[in-house]
Amino acid sequence: MKASQFYIATLKEAPADAEVVSHKLMTRAGMIKKLGAGIYTYMPMGLRVIRKVEAIVREEMNRAGAVECTMPVVQPGELWQESGRFEKMGPELLRITDRHERDFVVQPTSEEVVTDIARQDLRSYKQLPKNLYQIQTKFRDERRPRFGLMRGREFIMKDAYSFDRDEAGAKHSYQVMAQAYRAIFDRFGLRYRAVAADSGAIGGDLSEEFQVIAHTGEDAIIYSTGSDYAANMEKAEALAPAGPRPASSEAMARTPTPGKSTCAAVAELLSLPLVRTVKTLVLATDELNAQGEVARTRVWLLLLRGDHDLNEVKASKVPGLDVGFRFATVPEIVEHFGSKPGYLGPIGLKKPVTIVADREVAVMADWVCGANEEDMHLTGVNWGRDLPEPDLVADLRNVLAGDPSPDGQGELAIERGIEIGHVFYLGTKYSRAMNATFLGEDGKPKFFEMGCYGIGITRLPAAAIEQNHDERGIIWPDAIAPFTVVICPVGMDRSDAVREAAERLHAELLAAGVDVILDDRGERPGAMFADWELIGVPHRVTIGDKSLKEGQVEYQHRREGAATKVPAGEIAAFVKGRLAA
Repeated sequence: MKASQFYIATLKEAPADAEVVSHKLMTRAGMIKKLGAGIYTYMPMGLRVIRKVEAIVREEMNRAGAVECTMPVVQPGELWQESGRFEKMGPELLRITDRHERDFVVQPTSEEVVTDIARQDLRSYKQLPKNLYQIQTKFRDERRPRFGLMRGREFIMKDAYSFDRDEAGAKHSYQVMAQAYRAIFDRFGLRYRAVAADSGAIGGDLSEEFQVIAHTGEDAIIYSTGSDYAANMEKAEALAPAGPRPASSEAMARTPTPGKSTCAAVAELLSLPLVRTVKTLVLATDELNAQGEVARTRVWLLLLRGDHDLNEVKASKVPGLDVGFRFATVPEIVEHFGSKPGYLGPIGLKKPVTIVADREVAVMADWVCGANEEDMHLTGVNWGRDLPEPDLVADLRNVLAGDPSPDGQGELAIERGIEIGHVFYLGTKYSRAMNATFLGEDGKPKFFEMGCYGIGITRLPAAAIEQNHDERGIIWPDAIAPFTVVICPVGMDRSDAVREAAERLHAELLAAGVDVILDDRGERPGAMFADWELIGVPHRVTIGDKSLKEGQVEYQHRREGAATKVPAGEIAAFVKGRLAA
């Protein structure tokens, strides 16, 4: 490829709405162009990266026994109504109607369509297992699309779906895919972790996320310093404290705390450590009647230690809250507690509430909480003596660095990551909902055991940039760079020797199967180098008239601070050697 034939459109400045490094650099490097909120055109330079990502994914999926197909972007709403997700997915699911007023959706994922395929075609256990995958455009109507391709509305995803006769087979298929994902991400040349995860809206029991490690990552990755345990923040378990609850040593007392409505402010006022305080969060669950109206509301009080944060995913697993909860309104809070937020506690309630204590709070003694009266808190509070034991005790909080690892080996540490892949064991969640069955060995119908497996094809280049960049631009791993090698001839338009050497090297590398581009645009050296450093091509060969007269050219890797002089006659072999390494 010659640069004069290619489409190169770099920018000196990033657009004002670009918030993260990958968005800024992909736009400046001419890889993407914004069309609308969360919707981008993949320009030729960016599309080359995406196609390389797709090729690696496709090779490893095929090697693992998955079979490629393509399912429609626009799907009948009736399939989503069968599964129950037409309403459950909420506003992220883009719903449309055709001229006949029939419901359709723009797919964010394809569990329903692939389950419909299976129930039509896979009639016997003899046809199992099967795994169908696609690399296809998806759409999620994000409330606030941002960060370029990191959180866009339209994106490309690889999604695969396995069908098995029983749970053991499905879990084997899951492990095959988990190993295929490791092979895929190893080939990308990125630092990543596979972490235990919550299944979220997809559903299912067994789940792992694949996270690219990056300081700018939006996800917290939890891992043990003493074992291979790893999980995301939603999944990481906070163990119950060891040992029994300490005996009480203080009498409960009402203590004035004027204007102090946070645990931190109260602790400072009372000269107590923050860990002695308890924070309160008030939730509500609504029971609906046949008309969809709220028939009854149940109010819940969650108690966490003052220095801990609520993990809403964990809260959603608590029996009673698992039907879906919301944060209580101020009128509901006043009705049940007799006080506005900031001074709430579990003692002296106006109306009954269900009290759920975090594991840590359940074993605390002599703690501080709100007195349900403005500017007033209670000190020296103890379970059993001052209030009944909590209705429920559960793991409600986000873990902290230094917490003991759930597997009993080492402590937990935290780093940032960007999710680029997710594997789920679904069980019969969709096959039951859609009555998708096959005939088992006993001749009776059985529901398919399923798994689903996604990779963010267009998200992955953005994650790679977040991990690999400097002040000059992108630094691509070889496997997914738009071009692996760039030849930069200085003064090519003025020197026949430079032009001939550049074209000869270009032809030789092309013949060897190297993905090389020759910059024949006639740009000044500074502008030419700046373009390719911004774009991030990992290997650069510079050919100049002066160095040629000395029988040499210059090679420089994108991560290296200085060029290496190489004999002109050996440069092709040298470059191939660096690529092989």
